[in-house]
Amino acid sequence: MNEADFPTPEEEVATIDPLTLEARIESGEDVTILDARVESEYDTWHIDGESVESHNIPYFHFLDDPDDDLLDRVPDADPLVVVCAKGGASEYVASVLKAERDVEAVNLEDGMNGWANIYRREEVTAYDGPGTLYQYQRPSSGCLGYLVVSDGEAAVVDPLRSFTDRYLADANELDVTLDYAIDTHVHADHVSGVRDLDERGVDGVIPAASVQRGVTYADDLTRIEDGDELQVGEATIEAVYTPGHTTGMTSYLVGDSALLTGDGLFVESVARPDLEEGDEGAPDAARQLYETLQERIRALPDDTVIAGGHASDAAETAADGTFTARLGDLVEQMEPLRMDESAFVDVILADMPPRPANYEDIIATNLGQQSVDDDEAFELELGPNNCAASGDALTGD
Repeated sequence: MNEADFPTPEEEVATIDPLTLEARIESGEDVTILDARVESEYDTWHIDGESVESHNIPYFHFLDDPDDDLLDRVPDADPLVVVCAKGGASEYVASVLKAERDVEAVNLEDGMNGWANIYRREEVTAYDGPGTLYQYQRPSSGCLGYLVVSDGEAAVVDPLRSFTDRYLADANELDVTLDYAIDTHVHADHVSGVRDLDERGVDGVIPAASVQRGVTYADDLTRIEDGDELQVGEATIEAVYTPGHTTGMTSYLVGDSALLTGDGLFVESVARPDLEEGDEGAPDAARQLYETLQERIRALPDDTVIAGGHASDAAETAADGTFTARLGDLVEQMEPLRMDESAFVDVILADMPPRPANYEDIIATNLGQQSVDDDEAFELELGPNNCAASGDALTGD
């Protein structure tokens, strides 16, 4: 049923914008949510958090006169935040609840699409190289990106196509020129913004090692090799080849202080090895990942700031609000970083989470093998990223 086809709400209901809701959740305020999407959509992804109580009752149950049994399933809360995909169904449900039970229900503006449009920029204060390093955070999916700023110049790493205008606006706000848009690898969870930014006058950069996967537009962009450097003001960005998650995975060492690890190493987990080669190739990829972690990443100083490309619900922020951590601390906290190869491979393969939604279409899009418009790109990447191995297995929880 189209949201435009819903009956006109009988009662006017208040709205809450996504940023306000997120701020309440981040502050630890108790939030009760009634998610009116169908069960399959709710199970795939929904708003969560330590202070969030979430319930799922699909909207269609409210289309006829709701009986007492249905209304008794509605949680007591003041206010009750009602959510759907785009805001239409939830507005109707909130109106019904207000009319039938005088429930203090508020409608999430633009629904889960509005939630997916939240994109924060936080400074990584532990970075002590030249200039400033910022982390972009997309709470709906856990996607992380980075902005390196130094001496009037800037580079964005792992940009999302949905936020192309945001990067350019941030550069304007910071009074810098956005010189580079850089990918760490061929992403499986979001549509890359590197090509869009390249078309807007920014130099698009992709790892040379990723081209062999079938990248169709490689000749149009700058290809970076292991050990190559890009200069952003006084800050040097060095490519560090770190395969395992994918064969082309490349991290970037910024100012000899922070390693932007893409999907190789996160603050709560390590990469999953099955998205490029599938289940059959996962053991070899896991062994390659082990070699990368031990010989390329652990060889760096313990004070190196590790800044990954994703954060799951299990991830905890540093004091500055970013999902970053010292390498030495991660080695202490994450047992697989101290295992031998055989044990590491066994742990990584033992409990693989579901693959990201639409990952095959997203990979094909990022390879340039199929085209999607902006709306289709946004829809493809809705939901959790699932690019890490199971956090529970790695932390011992």
